[in-house]
Amino acid sequence: MEKAFDLVVRGGTVVDGTGAPAFEADVAVKDGRIAAIGRVAGSGAEEIDARGQLVTPGFVDIHTHYDGQATWDGRMQPSSWHGVTTVVMGNCGVGFAPCRPEDHDRLIRLMEGVEDIPFPVLTQGLPWNWESYPDYLDSLAGRRFDVDIGSQLPHAALRVFVMGERGADREPATEADIHAMAALAKRAMEAGSIGFATSRTLNHRTSDGQPTPTLTAGEDELTGIAMGMAAAGRGVLQVVSDFQDPEEEWAMLRRIVERSGRPLSFSLVQSPRAPRSYRTLLDRLAQANADGLQMRAQVASRPVGILFGLELTLNPFSQNAAFGEIKDRPLAERVAALRDPSFRARLLGEEIEAQRGFAGSQPRNWAGMFLMDAEPDYEPTADRTVAAIAERHGRDPAEVALDHMLTQDGRGMLYLPFLNYADGNLDPAYEMLSHPDCVPGLSDGGAHVGMICDGSFPTTNLVHWTRDRTRGPRLSLEHMIKAQCRDTAETVGLHDRGLVQPGYRADLNVIDYGRLKLKAPQVVHDLPAGGRRLIQRAEGYTATILAGQVTYRDGEPTDALPGRLLRGGQAAPAKMAAE
Repeated sequence: MEKAFDLVVRGGTVVDGTGAPAFEADVAVKDGRIAAIGRVAGSGAEEIDARGQLVTPGFVDIHTHYDGQATWDGRMQPSSWHGVTTVVMGNCGVGFAPCRPEDHDRLIRLMEGVEDIPFPVLTQGLPWNWESYPDYLDSLAGRRFDVDIGSQLPHAALRVFVMGERGADREPATEADIHAMAALAKRAMEAGSIGFATSRTLNHRTSDGQPTPTLTAGEDELTGIAMGMAAAGRGVLQVVSDFQDPEEEWAMLRRIVERSGRPLSFSLVQSPRAPRSYRTLLDRLAQANADGLQMRAQVASRPVGILFGLELTLNPFSQNAAFGEIKDRPLAERVAALRDPSFRARLLGEEIEAQRGFAGSQPRNWAGMFLMDAEPDYEPTADRTVAAIAERHGRDPAEVALDHMLTQDGRGMLYLPFLNYADGNLDPAYEMLSHPDCVPGLSDGGAHVGMICDGSFPTTNLVHWTRDRTRGPRLSLEHMIKAQCRDTAETVGLHDRGLVQPGYRADLNVIDYGRLKLKAPQVVHDLPAGGRRLIQRAEGYTATILAGQVTYRDGEPTDALPGRLLRGGQAAPAKMAAE
């Protein structure tokens, strides 16, 4: 006898994404959509007992960098380990389309430098079966994934495609250049791009140290591209900027939105160089929305921090001549050398000079560095820094750091928060997460494979902000679920998901909330060319469901890969759109 539904999730506590109080209900699924909520009499071909657990929409992560990984892998891990069912990539203006064959290496070097994805990984992994951006989308459309994927047109690739060497060298775009970029942007939106992304930060450089091609792009260029999107009648804008002159930069972004009518989001964090400037931007953001403009800030839910370790891109001894003698050896041999008393004494006795740039100057910032434990703490207190531990025990901080990295057979890690932590707490993050015009973002899933591991932000949003925080106020579960489901989806024009309501996409999570926790980051070697990457898993996700199919059970993948490329924004279900 045929079952009434494909799936029924029974008796869970539903947090539906609207911000309304949680309630107990069954959720029934048919043909990839939510069919009924409440006391469901009909049975499902599959049923999940969710009594005592949360049932939420699938999480929508709008700031990832799976542009390469999506071409060779069907699983967008680590994001899909953390309840994420939709990702948007192409952020920060970096990506691989459009691209002429002679520019392949140029775009790889840019991604390697900006997002720390090694050159050999991308060289071997990318199939390059495209040249135009629509061709890139067609390539992705033939693949299946464990999440739905939205792609944005990356400004750096577009600029180099149109301007060649002049674009890479950051020369001003001519009127003809702008006209060509606008036409390609229009075509990209019509082909199914979610939007357009650009970078205006000095932190983004190629692997040989050159600034990103988009750093100094003029307002005329950005406006022209936005007007190309406006001609298509679709697409969102995404910007990351240093905001060195906050008032001038903000005024420019506002003018672009006013002229084009396209929604815009920008990255917002607390910088240690100007720890209160984020409030200026929050004020300007609130005024813009009050004036009817669609502008939002993407904010981070914990510090953006570098991980140091013997397997990673950097460690506190990377600049030591002694370490240079062993850096290319297998890990076990490096560990043996570092445990040898004579080599250890030589290493610890060496004087080194701080290098230029943030990363080069920070590996011995003992006063800001913490030991990464088996259960990560992303709001640690000052008495737990490497410097504080060393002082308490009368030891050299370098020795404390080295001993910790030698734990777990050389896999111990150190953690240095550098954004959102200028005050030594996450109160600024709380302020941003509480703001009505901010959405959680900036996880960078798929990127920074040897230094940063923030694809787990969605789990932090629940564990830390709604349950475990002790150093300040928390956020309600209903607020956070709405923020990282419905609000993120609407920010990028995906109106068919992010809610547990009839007619919406059956993207769901069943979560054992009391057991939910993050595991420590770890290194695996599963990228093309045997490349290394940081991953981070979680416990407590009983099931993740995409388009009505269970993709993960208790954190382990099933055989189901129902995810697909999203062709642009998605309309709300017809009956909901009429209300």
